[in-house]
Amino acid sequence: MTQPLTIALSKGRILDDTLPLLAEAGIHPAEDIHKSRKLIFDTNHDHIKLVVIRATDVPTYVEYGAADLGISGKDVLMEYNSPNLCEPLDLKIATCRLMTAALKDRELPAGRLKVATKFTGVAKRYFAEQGRQVDIIKLYGGMELAPIMGLADLIVDIVDTGNTLRANGLEPRDLISDVSSRLVASRASMKVKYNQIQPIIDSMAAAVARRDQ
Repeated sequence: MTQPLTIALSKGRILDDTLPLLAEAGIHPAEDIHKSRKLIFDTNHDHIKLVVIRATDVPTYVEYGAADLGISGKDVLMEYNSPNLCEPLDLKIATCRLMTAALKDRELPAGRLKVATKFTGVAKRYFAEQGRQVDIIKLYGGMELAPIMGLADLIVDIVDTGNTLRANGLEPRDLISDVSSRLVASRASMKVKYNQIQPIIDSMAAAVARRDQ
């Protein structure tokens, strides 16, 4: 008997890029996700369901077995930082960069830095590797305000075009990581349901490869 499979999808921009890729891989939701208030969706495969959740929750659902596969941004996975997850496929969608940024032409202090970010784990590891002492200030949004208001010397945030930074008198400084969306699985699910999960990985890999041609 075929075991049921659940794929956790990130809401927002990633979802918009994910649905065409799933369709190319032969997985279609039974109804229009964008027009429904439901969170769980049947598909054209009796054993595959899709669940649509906050991007930051995708790794948690996958790690603890509520979902077998997930689609999540690399930034979220870096912050979550669990050894129980694997990333079998880079989907090459929703690309951006995780960077430091500061006020334009502003010299950074030589000593301890104040860094505002929602990526506190990533920031701690990055500055530790740089050998730089920092105080991490957790914010949930509006990062650009922190240097303007004197709350922080630097921010660590996602940069797409950089227009928001420039509009607020900031400039990107150092690249921490290129970011794209990844197919993620728990190591436990990969063992238990390998025969069902691997064909999905293969079909999505083929869809990504076709886009690259």
